[in-house]
Amino acid sequence: MARAMFEYTKTVLAKVSFDSTLFCKELKKALSRLLPYEIEELKIYIKSLILQNPELDQCLILLKQ
Repeated sequence: MARAMFEYTKTVLAKVSFDSTLFCKELKKALSRLLPYEIEELKIYIKSLILQNPELDQCLILLKQ
């Protein structure tokens, strides 16, 4: 079940990556729901999304908390 939530989170973040405000909002939700090891995997995924959409880098501050 938890793995399904992680995959769903990745899908949602990819779909909202066009809008940095919406992306940050969804990222906050994901960080509250995922397990610690999944958050580490999510950081790697987000860094690859930021390479494609540099405007999303403002959301990186959420990952440092």
